[in-house]
Amino acid sequence: MPDKHLSSQFDVDLNSLSSRLLEMGGLVESQIATAMRAFTQMDLDTCNIVIENEKLVNDLEIQIDLACTEVIARRQPTARDLRLVMAVSKAITNLERAGDEAERVAKRTKRLIEAGAPHNINVAEIRLSGQMAINLLRRSLDAFARLDTTAAAEVVAEDRQIDEEFRGFVRKLITYMSEDPHTISTGLDMLTIAKAIERIGDHAKNIAEFVIYIAKGSDVRHIPHEDLVREANKSD
Repeated sequence: MPDKHLSSQFDVDLNSLSSRLLEMGGLVESQIATAMRAFTQMDLDTCNIVIENEKLVNDLEIQIDLACTEVIARRQPTARDLRLVMAVSKAITNLERAGDEAERVAKRTKRLIEAGAPHNINVAEIRLSGQMAINLLRRSLDAFARLDTTAAAEVVAEDRQIDEEFRGFVRKLITYMSEDPHTISTGLDMLTIAKAIERIGDHAKNIAEFVIYIAKGSDVRHIPHEDLVREANKSD
């Protein structure tokens, strides 16, 4: 009976870690969406909201990381349970960094607004990749909640699309700046924003990779690419 009680309490601890990870994920997702709205609308007040809320993300990371340490010390988990705790610890680090990138988007947008410099740069790729990054993060968190390796593999595969949008924007930006030197300062800020979004996609992909790590006990980098593609196509 005592063993069953300890096991039940351990399950509660693990479920609590997962729930707090998803809570932090929801906050970071909101930060990214707000940062993209600030950029799209060039709204200074919205930029400030993102910047002010960054501390909430940092505080959550510290709290959850401490909880992970306490679970390892008290429960000494092994096998899949240990992989879950370690994956939560790594995932919150990626969420915190994604939050940093959202703040970077807000700060660069604020700088663009305050500079007030006119430009003719088409930023369609930034807006599209921003929506893609938000979608990937949402799906990676959902995959983590359900430990769905098929959904996780899809996220890993689709991160490449954000990379392609970023490269396309960089090529276009170089053309703009070459043709009109007055756009160089604005263009560099736009480049920073685009790079921040690409990194958010990378962090979403990392979280999805942790799902595969929990389920299969192997770093996704050691899984052949064709196996990941096969996993992603299971739902087809």
